[in-house]
Amino acid sequence: MKSYEFGLWVFMLAAFLGFELIRRVSPLLHTPLMSLTNAISAISVVGAILITGEKDAPTLSLVLGFIAIFASTTNLVSGYLITDRIIKMFKKREPEKK
Repeated sequence: MKSYEFGLWVFMLAAFLGFELIRRVSPLLHTPLMSLTNAISAISVVGAILITGEKDAPTLSLVLGFIAIFASTTNLVSGYLITDRIIKMFKKREPEKK
């Protein structure tokens, strides 16, 4: 029971700290921050695949692993699309040719 309480405490602390850090990020640093979160999501996808792919995994692990794969993949794809859109906003536009 102690490890469950400790894990819950670490999760709550990480959630609060992450929220505060991301809230204070300057808009100029948004693209590098998105790149970092995309890398973290990629690691989450690999970890979830490894957990879900175990031979004798319990049903709960399979369900939670599938949810983790879906959520991380959605976050990963969305992050790359948003980052690409932001980068396109900062490119110089050529004048329209008539």
